[in-house]
Amino acid sequence: MKILVQKFGGTSVATLESMKMVRGKVVDGLQRGNKVIAVLSARAGDTNRLLALADEWSPAPDKAECDALVSTGEQVSISLFTMLLKDAGISARSLLGWQIPVTTDDDFGRARIRAIDSGRLRELFHRYDVLVVAGFQGSTADGRITTLGRGGSDTSAVALAAALDSAECEIYTDVDGVYTTDPNICSTARKMDRVAYDEMLEMASMGAKVLHIRSVEFAKKYKVPVHVRSTFSDDPGTLVTQEDPSMEAVLVSGIAYDKDQARVTLRDVPDVPGMAAAVFGPLSERGVLVDMIVQNTSQDGHTDMTFTITRKDLPQTLE
Repeated sequence: MKILVQKFGGTSVATLESMKMVRGKVVDGLQRGNKVIAVLSARAGDTNRLLALADEWSPAPDKAECDALVSTGEQVSISLFTMLLKDAGISARSLLGWQIPVTTDDDFGRARIRAIDSGRLRELFHRYDVLVVAGFQGSTADGRITTLGRGGSDTSAVALAAALDSAECEIYTDVDGVYTTDPNICSTARKMDRVAYDEMLEMASMGAKVLHIRSVEFAKKYKVPVHVRSTFSDDPGTLVTQEDPSMEAVLVSGIAYDKDQARVTLRDVPDVPGMAAAVFGPLSERGVLVDMIVQNTSQDGHTDMTFTITRKDLPQTLE
């Protein structure tokens, strides 16, 4: 049984017309002799709207309840798209994360996948040609809904491909591949035909929005080829894969940026052993991800310590 995993982002499922284009990509996958898993994000704007609702109802929304709320965005997408497939005579059904299940830890809002029941999916493929799966979500061992963080649908798709030993995972978005930098800012940006996992990891960690960084980690670990393509064209896109000798000749692959950063500086910190652990240990326990750390040269036994975090983690960091 050949299984192809295709993931479609929020702009790809935003309207009826765009969903019909998505259906065309799924049909193409079927015509190539595959069973297809279509992993869908929430429609463009839905997740932000739901998060705004949570902030309206509560000054500090409970993370577990927030996950239960925002996960409904993907439920809307997969239900509507499955209706489209069935109306076209395609044997399909929708699946939420907990119905597979995609089992995660209980770090609500940025959960990590622990296991996927691939046997359940293979069993369903005896009855259906297409399984439409809600990306971005899973559930804890005791059944609570979790989400994987913004961009987590990419991670869902690559993890499913790895669990099913899929030959390839196609990530469809509103751009036609991975560029040397943001083409909306630099008109001379070039699309790359191939990019190595490690290069893509670097670019994703520095703010490139094409792929979620954890999806690239999954792809590298399980050697899943990832094809980044556009929903709205037939361009071959960019293949994210293992490095080969031709890639090693390139010194600089691309330039990325991230505007969603906050910089925190602690002044006059005692420059003594264990001080860094005292600062960063509690942040780690609260799930705050620290990116860059810079420490000035010590003067009179004190130093300044600067680090960066995502902007949404700033209130918790200051606390």
